[in-house]
Amino acid sequence: MHELGHAFAAVLSGRVVHGIRIRRNHSGDAMSSGRGVFGTVLSGVFGYPAPAIVGAALLWSVFAGFTAPALLIGGVILVLTVLVIRNLFGVLVVLASAGVAALLWFYASPETQGYALLVLGVALLVGSVRGLATVVGVHTSRRAQLQTSDAYLLYKRTGVPSPVWLALFAALIAASVVFAMWSYLSR
Repeated sequence: MHELGHAFAAVLSGRVVHGIRIRRNHSGDAMSSGRGVFGTVLSGVFGYPAPAIVGAALLWSVFAGFTAPALLIGGVILVLTVLVIRNLFGVLVVLASAGVAALLWFYASPETQGYALLVLGVALLVGSVRGLATVVGVHTSRRAQLQTSDAYLLYKRTGVPSPVWLALFAALIAASVVFAMWSYLSR
């Protein structure tokens, strides 16, 4: 989801996505090109918050009663993602995920769909917080790995210090968590 967040933001900003690679250790790369700093910044920012945003949207869909449309939209996005995946492991992960979404959409009861999306939404929110903690750890105690940090890469591209980017990631993730909680409380 992290790499898909980069790619989606790149497309929204007018960049061309050349591919996404997903590795077995849960890391990956989203490769895009385009002019200007804005697209680079937008695509760089939305990697860490993307799982939280999608997780919050999934929870909202459960609480608002839109599980079937959420599964359909998610499945279609996953199938389209295959077009930009550039490695076999990534293709297998994306197709398996799309297959599960299709099976749930076609065969599962609305209650089962809701539970599945509830679990996935919470997992994405928790995973996003975990990813944020990992990247903060890179900046505080594993500085030899700075080259792998989106916040560091954004600093190198813009001159804006990495802590500002980390704070932006945290704010977007926190807003997603608050939205998910609001979705639950306002049902």
